[in-house]
Amino acid sequence: MSINKVKEIADEADVIINGYAITKCQLGFSVVNLNMNNSSAVFDFNNEMIETSMDDIELSIARDYLLKSKQFLEFNE
Repeated sequence: MSINKVKEIADEADVIINGYAITKCQLGFSVVNLNMNNSSAVFDFNNEMIETSMDDIELSIARDYLLKSKQFLEFNE
């Protein structure tokens, strides 16, 4: 991922935790690891993974960051 793409994702993120950009999307939430090329996941509003390119350990970390950040995200279900 180019530095410009990383900057764009970071600028659009609702929350960034430890290098993970979390952004509300139509399906729920997108979580992108800004430090690793092509490492992302999409979760629905019930915190269930819809799509990912992360391994199981990183996916668990991303889900934890999402759960911890939800109190700071404004969304309507």
